[in-house]
Amino acid sequence: MRNRIYDLARLLLLSLLLPAALNAHANSLLKITLASPGPASFSYLPIDLIKKIGADRAEGVDLEVRYYGGGPLAANEMLKGNSDFAALGMSALATFHADRKDVRSIVSVSRTPTYVLSVRSELRPDIQKIADLKGRVIGVHSSGKNSKSTSRQLVEFMLNRAGVAADSVNYLSAGQSYQEQRAALASGAVDALMGGEPFSSRLQEEGLVYILADLHNEKEARLALGGPFLYVQIATRGNLLEQQPEKVKRMAAVMRRVLQWIASHQPDEIARMLHANDPVAMRETRQFLARSKAAFSPDGVFRREEVATTERFLHSLSKDNPKIRAIRLTDFIDARYAGWRE
Repeated sequence: MRNRIYDLARLLLLSLLLPAALNAHANSLLKITLASPGPASFSYLPIDLIKKIGADRAEGVDLEVRYYGGGPLAANEMLKGNSDFAALGMSALATFHADRKDVRSIVSVSRTPTYVLSVRSELRPDIQKIADLKGRVIGVHSSGKNSKSTSRQLVEFMLNRAGVAADSVNYLSAGQSYQEQRAALASGAVDALMGGEPFSSRLQEEGLVYILADLHNEKEARLALGGPFLYVQIATRGNLLEQQPEKVKRMAAVMRRVLQWIASHQPDEIARMLHANDPVAMRETRQFLARSKAAFSPDGVFRREEVATTERFLHSLSKDNPKIRAIRLTDFIDARYAGWRE
């Protein structure tokens, strides 16, 4: 009887102490905010996966992800101090640096521009190659004249290579969500879309679009761009890097952890972790990862070949812009926590 009373008393004490211990642990986590395009964009899949696998808490971080309609919008929120970090394309970040914004890139996320250029199906007789887009309206993630999104930069690059002036088409923001992009195409507001997976394939399956160019495949992207391409990366403000280096160190560690997890797991495992309650999304994600998991950095390390390709791409778009042509990406890459590799 005495032992039973002792056991009950011990259980009661544990029930009282456990919530306090859990609260103390939660309060000890470093709170970090990350602005990102999305959600549910294949290009930013590692961001969506962080909370699912507990990569933030494993590094002593309580991460809050805030989603926006494009990389430049996410970067602006970061620069305003509304978030600590932003996820966006490296070439888009470079335009902020050219405008003397205090930005730093701290970790690499992906190594191909995971985009697909699709066209409304009824336009197939008229648009069969990139040059045929002249005079058309092309949907991109954001369409500002300054701080262009990577999707717009890619369209301009492909037009230039096809001998078409980049300003001979009109650009319209088609958003980041499937619903926004589908509405822009279905309404005829845009003739073509530089979008990501899985949305582009879903639109194709519906018969709404056909694929004009696919940069999603690593080999095709290398051919189109001349080498591996540093696409998504994580950026912060220079003053945060200097004043709160622990935040930067842990954010880099979180990203490296999730990227290493992706590299070491099969597409089916990753898809189930992301979409356990959505069989359609799980199937789509599994299919894309099966062919394109190599689009993501395996470790977050900056690779010099990727940086060199991205720099050439940026300069080729800016022949009349001396500020952009003077940019060296290494000027605002801070790899103290992610590291460099040849």
